[in-house]
Amino acid sequence: MKEFKQFGSYGLVIKNDTILLIKKNGGPYDGKLDLPGGTIEFNERPQDTLKREMMEETGIEVESFILFDADSVSFEWQFKDDLLFKVHHMGIFYRIDKYKNEVKSQIKINEENDDSLGACFYNISELKKDDVSRIVILELEKLGYNLK
Repeated sequence: MKEFKQFGSYGLVIKNDTILLIKKNGGPYDGKLDLPGGTIEFNERPQDTLKREMMEETGIEVESFILFDADSVSFEWQFKDDLLFKVHHMGIFYRIDKYKNEVKSQIKINEENDDSLGACFYNISELKKDDVSRIVILELEKLGYNLK
């Protein structure tokens, strides 16, 4: 079994019991809803990653945020019929309080954005565990939500 490690910065935008999630394209969360965010690039501060990734994946410009959590999840991912990965997904999670611009519900895949098909606000009470990434479940449970 091969290993796949991911370390990134992620944004939590929650208002009126809704959460901003992206439609994931590719990787272990392909086809699921995920927190916007991604890999911290070489020589990049986690806060700068947050701002860059939020713009790339959702179209919003982060103005105000606070550190919420740092944690990780581990699971197995069947990449291909004969290729199983042990995934360790680590993240720094920020609660975003203020932002500019409208959320983009559709985004094209390109060199800057390689995995978000767009973002929308979803009613948290209607989310199902099978439809979201492991980090969405992790962070929502820390906020007191229980997904079905």
